Amino acid sequence: MQWTKLSEQTVYENRWFQVNLADVELPDGRHLDHFLIRLRPVAAATVVNEANEVLLLRRHRFITDSWGWELAAGVVEDGEDIERAAAREMEEETGWRPGPLRHLLTVEPSNGLTDARHHLYWAEEATYTGPPEDDFESSCREWVPLKLVPDMIARGEIPAANMAAGLLMLRHIRLG
Repeated sequence: MQWTKLSEQTVYENRWFQVNLADVELPDGRHLDHFLIRLRPVAAATVVNEANEVLLLRRHRFITDSWGWELAAGVVEDGEDIERAAAREMEEETGWRPGPLRHLLTVEPSNGLTDARHHLYWAEEATYTGPPEDDFESSCREWVPLKLVPDMIARGEIPAANMAAGLLMLRHIRLG
């Protein structure tokens, strides 16, 4: 049961995204117009210390009017390596420069509407370089025990699906 995209045209675009309209043929031969949003990749990173605490940011998302804990993250700039973007975002948003990064997972947070891919990384060490350059990104940065992650997700304290998936994976890797 595969849908076939016959054509796609851009309806609106800017530096951050494109809104496109596709002519899609369904398996039974019917056609439908389907809007989609094309987005640049997102890179995210964190570090886990020897006490199995993960570095998180607490921030408000005005779009959903919600507060939550997240990993440092941002868009990958044109021509930028994804792993390098993750390291850059972590240092800019937390003031911690990660050691060697390991790929944690890549997720498609809303693949029925967007082509967004979020690439999450983690490190076992980091060096504090000073206050975050982008301190407006969050209200605080804290070391949170990985063992608390499932309960935090259940209470809605980690509302972003990509962050919840990454933190659960990281907990599994570190704590079993």
